[in-house]
Parts: sequence; structure tokens; C-alpha cells
Amino acid sequence: MSLVSLPGLQIMIEEISQRHNLPRSAVQEALREALLKGYERYRRSQDLNQTFEETHFKNFSIELDTEEEGFRVLAVKEIVETVDNSDQQISLKEVQEFSSEGILGDDVTLDVTPDQKDFGRLAAIQTKQVLLQKLRDQQRKLIQEEFQDLEGTVLNARALRFERQSVILAVQSGFGQPEVEAELPKKHQLPNDNYRANATFKVYLKAVKEGSPRGPQLLVSRAAAGLVVELFTVEVPEIEEEIVRIVAVSREANPPTRSVGPRTKIAVDTLERDVDPVGACIGARGSRIQAVVNELRGEKIDVIRWSPDPATYIANALSPARVDQVYLINAEERHALVIVAEDQLSLAIGKEGQNVRLAARLTSWKIDIKDPAAYEREKESIEQEIRERAAARAEAQARLAAEEAEAEDWEEETELEEDGEFLVEEEDETLAGEEA
Repeated sequence: MSLVSLPGLQIMIEEISQRHNLPRSAVQEALREALLKGYERYRRSQDLNQTFEETHFKNFSIELDTEEEGFRVLAVKEIVETVDNSDQQISLKEVQEFSSEGILGDDVTLDVTPDQKDFGRLAAIQTKQVLLQKLRDQQRKLIQEEFQDLEGTVLNARALRFERQSVILAVQSGFGQPEVEAELPKKHQLPNDNYRANATFKVYLKAVKEGSPRGPQLLVSRAAAGLVVELFTVEVPEIEEEIVRIVAVSREANPPTRSVGPRTKIAVDTLERDVDPVGACIGARGSRIQAVVNELRGEKIDVIRWSPDPATYIANALSPARVDQVYLINAEERHALVIVAEDQLSLAIGKEGQNVRLAARLTSWKIDIKDPAAYEREKESIEQEIRERAAARAEAQARLAAEEAEAEDWEEETELEEDGEFLVEEEDETLAGEEA
């Protein structure tokens, strides 16, 4: 079999493998695809008048020979009586010249390697260009496979450079693994972060972008609520052991104005009677929560106790404000009215409404806050609205119960009618038998 020589093939594969952090098998696969494209370029240049379809060379392949340092071009052709396409077919007569076992309809693999001098400079250039592209494709494929299962986890990152408003980071998936570039867009950055070169911090892997031909494939975030969850999971063993569970998280990492700092509210709960879930997350002298705060560059974090009772949950969510009373005005629309003392009003609302906004997101309830004086002025109308809604709910429940009772009565009547008809039929059959 003929061979196109590639001096130093083994060394080249090894160097490319180390330079691009790819396994040898991936480099060889990329090289085979590139050489096949080079061969296609050579064939097209041989016959400029012929139109080659995109799938014309689908039956061709490249065989690398690392020992003799070269490659061969192989083609799988169908044995036919009359040849219509010489690249994909071969006549039975021609096959019988070198093999007596050829049968019509079978496939035969043939060596179609061109001479060394015929392969040409243009084909070599094409091979080099395609090889670089295939190597990039192989890298992207390996990154996708490696990081696909890591979505939603926290990775260690190191700042490399800025591109437009995004920060390009180097992230590592595991010990001893090569670093991979990731993109941290502007909206996922924290205002208190300093993204100087080689600064290190933790990031949340939001997505592995597929089909992106340029730029980093990994999209990471410092502003995602999932980052807070993962940091608490690392710092609080009770969460890792599922003794304490995180029920909900509400985070505002990029407030509307710079005068308001980033803030997070996190609701926790436990089924263990002797465990304080809030205390477990805060730690002795605040050591656990302080580690999370330090990683988030001083972000304010409120840890509150979750409750199945909406009124209690809402009151807890407005921490650190003290709540006097919670009225559930409309349970269907999840609308609540909270009464706080006048000196607690600004604390409950928060700067630019941040505290009540986060509490509303955490509980999924619309929250209105009033002081006692304002409530007294509107008390009658509020209580009237509550009474009317309670009456409407009671009326709806009574109507539903009546409809269900009516449906049951109708089913019983239907069953009695069917039973009566059955008895009449039996009597008719009995009388008919006696007359006979």
C-alpha cells in the first residue's frame, strides 16, 4: 500500500497534545479529519470541471501510520456491474482482477492514496487550516463534556482580562486539570468586586454554551442566588448532611442605585427538634456566615426561619424589623398587610424599599406595610374587605358543597332507576316463563 510521508508524525502528535491539553486520540481524530479535507481539496483541484457534492467523499477515510510516519487514503466502494460514480463504485470485472471473492452488491476497501508529489502545496495548506479548526472543535467538545455535569456548582476562578464589559476568567474543574476560560458578563458581576489581574474568587457555573464558535463556552456568575446557596452548603455541615434545608433565597446583587448595597435573604428550616437552623447557618460568633459575607465582599445577608404559616413567614422575612401584626387580606392573590411600629417602619421597608422587596420575593406574597396610625385610619375599610372576602370564600365553598351533593343525589337516582328497570325485566322474564 502506498503512503504519503509525514516525517516526525509521532512527535507532532505529542506536541499538539501537550500544547492544546488534548488526549492523543483527540489529536489523531482531528488530524485524520484535516487530512481528509486536504485530500478533498487535492481532488477538486484535479478536476475543476466536475461538480462535487458535499457528501461526495463520505465513503473516504484516512489511516494514520505512526510507525512509518505517514498516512493513507482509503475508500469503501460498492461492487456493481456498470460504474456510474468511480469514487463510490467499482466494477465486478475490475475487482476480479485482484480478488476472486467479489460479489455484486458487496463493499470493498481500496487504497486510493495519491503520490507524495501530487498531494500538493494547496492541499497541505488546507490540511493545516482545517487541523487548527478541528483542534479547537475538539477542545470545545471536551470542555462541554467535562463541565456539563458541573452546571449549578461553584468553581474557583482567576481573573485574566477584560473584553468589552465582560471579565474573562480562568476556572478549574478539578485538581490537576488544565484551566479553561469562562465569561463573567457585566450583569453577573458584583459591584464590590475588584477584578484585577490574577484576583481569585468563587463563581457559580450558570451554563455551558453550545454551538458557540468563538469566545469562552462557560458562562459564570457572581450575582446568582445559587452562589449563596452553594457557599452556605460548604460552610454549614448541617446543610450538607440535610439536617438543615434551604427553602428559599432572594438576592439583589446589583441594586437599582449605587447608594444601596447588595443584599440577600435566605429562609432555612429543619425537621430536627433540637436543631436551630438559623443558628447553624450563623455559626459560633457568626463565623460561618462571616465566611460567606467575606467571599461576597461584604454583602449583607439575612438568615430567617421558614414557617408553613404565611403570617409567621412574612413576619420573619421582614427581619430585622419587628412586626406587630400580619393580616392575610387575600390568600388567593397572596396579598398581605403588615403592621409595624412607627420606629420600625423605615427598617421594615428598607433603603429604597430593598428590605420589603426582598421579603416579597422570598415569600411570594405582595406585602403592604403600614404603621398603627395609618392602619387605624383605614381599619374599617380593610376589615370590611377582609370580611367580604371571607364571606365570598364561604359562599363559594357552600355552593361547591351543594353542587357536589346534587351530583351525588343524581348518581343515586340514576342507580335506582337502573335497578328498577332490571327488576322489571326480571319480572317480565318470569311471567313469560310461567305462561309458557
